Amino acid sequence: MRFKDVFSIIGPGMIGPSSSHTAGAVLLGRVARGLLETEPIEAEIIFYGSLAATYSGHGTDLAVTAGLLGFDTDDERIPESLEIAELSGMTVGFQTSSVPAVHPNTLQIKLSSGNRGCQMTGCSIGGGNIEVIEVNGFDLKFTGNYPTLIVEHTDQPGVLANLTRLLSEASVNIGYMDVDRKARQGHAATVIETDGLIPKELLGKAKLLSHVRSIHYIDLNGGASE
Repeated sequence: MRFKDVFSIIGPGMIGPSSSHTAGAVLLGRVARGLLETEPIEAEIIFYGSLAATYSGHGTDLAVTAGLLGFDTDDERIPESLEIAELSGMTVGFQTSSVPAVHPNTLQIKLSSGNRGCQMTGCSIGGGNIEVIEVNGFDLKFTGNYPTLIVEHTDQPGVLANLTRLLSEASVNIGYMDVDRKARQGHAATVIETDGLIPKELLGKAKLLSHVRSIHYIDLNGGASE
C-alpha cells in the first residue's frame, strides 16, 4: 500500500462523519464513474461487512452516489446527492450482502448507461484511502492515488511491451502494474499506475494497439476522464 503523503494518512477534506464510510466511498464512486466514462443512468451498489450494517446511518449511500455524480469528498452537496441523482435521471439501488469480504468496508458498484456498463469492487481502507480489487470480473488492484490506466486486451505476446513502450516514449514512469487473465490467449486486463499525467495523444495511440479491447484513464486528482 502506497500513500501519497502524510495528509493521505490524516484524511482528506470531507463532508463527515467518517473518512472510511464517506470520503472513501466518494472516491470509489468516482472511480466507477471513470470506468463507465459517462454519468450512469442506472447504478446498483452492494455493501459488505460493516458497511452492510451501517451504510445508511453513516451516509455511505449518500457518499457513493455523490462520487457517481462526480462530486469530490468536500462537496457540500453530498447530503443531497440522492435527490440530485434522481433529478438528473439516475436510478440508484442499494443492497447488502452477508458474503465475507476481504475488508470490512467493501462495496461493489454496477453501472450502466445505454450500451455501456461496468462493474467494480473496492474497499475504503481508512483515512480516505481506497483500494480497488476487481474491475469487470478481473482481479486487479490499484489505489486511485496516481494516474491510472485500465486496459482490457487479448492475452497475446507484445501487448504489454507496446503499452510500456508508449509510456516510455512519452517519459511517463510506471509506478505499479497488475495483470489478470481469464485464460491463456484469452480475455485479459492490466492496470498501470504512473508517476505522471498521461497525455491524451498517448491514450489515442494506446487504443489503436493490436489486441487492445478498451482503455480507461482515471486521475482522481484531476478528475476521472470522460
